[in-house]
Amino acid sequence: MTYSPTASARWRPVALLAPHRIALIAIAIALITLAAVLMRWDWLADYYTLAIVGLWRTIWILIVTSIFGFVLAVPLGLAQVTGPIWLSLPAKAFCTVIRGTPLLLQIWLLYYGLGSLFPQYPWIRESDLWPLVRQAWPYAVLALTLSFAGYVGEIMRGALAGVPRGQLEAARAFGMSRWKLFRRIWLPQAVHKALPTLAGETVGQLKATPLVATITVIDLYAVALRVRQDTFVIYEPFLLLALAYMVLTGCLVWFFNSLEARIPVRVG
Repeated sequence: MTYSPTASARWRPVALLAPHRIALIAIAIALITLAAVLMRWDWLADYYTLAIVGLWRTIWILIVTSIFGFVLAVPLGLAQVTGPIWLSLPAKAFCTVIRGTPLLLQIWLLYYGLGSLFPQYPWIRESDLWPLVRQAWPYAVLALTLSFAGYVGEIMRGALAGVPRGQLEAARAFGMSRWKLFRRIWLPQAVHKALPTLAGETVGQLKATPLVATITVIDLYAVALRVRQDTFVIYEPFLLLALAYMVLTGCLVWFFNSLEARIPVRVG
């Protein structure tokens, strides 16, 4: 018996030599060469360190807000599917408000609204929390977390409602507790159903991170703005910014595709 690998498992270097791929590679090389020769890049040495700081801050804000937002989104979706009205109604109202208002407005309300209240209380200024609440990044993280939770809460509501009821009833018939049923059957299948949409929302979350620059948080976008203000160079920093976001988006898409491929598909 001869082994014949599938088309997806075979690596075909010949595919890289396809005419359209060669044309795209040639165009990319030409654009990079023109950018290197005709554009101004002498400012890179002065802002390299700050750019690394901005990149790291963008990445960790994305990771932290996505994780905590998803953790909050699961009970929001679950409350809308199974909760009594005193739980489902506030969850629905929260998702509606978050999805119906601009994220920039939410960030400003938290930073300029909530943040302006704390200095009025001496016991807060004298507490250990004051060094934290006086900074801008906690409000940015809170706003992005709540925004992600509001959107993903609706996604999880649909995914949880889409799990076949027969599987849940069969699990109950086998004597599974509610927590074990939710942890081993209901939530994993709902996450698998929602993974493509979750990938899109996470990419959208990445693209929303530049809004934190409006409240003085130094991220990638803030670094590009500073370069423009200090050197009057416009195109080069924003082209690098676009390239950085494209690379980060590609990494996110690869991560979710790999995760989706590793999770076995279960048909109920």
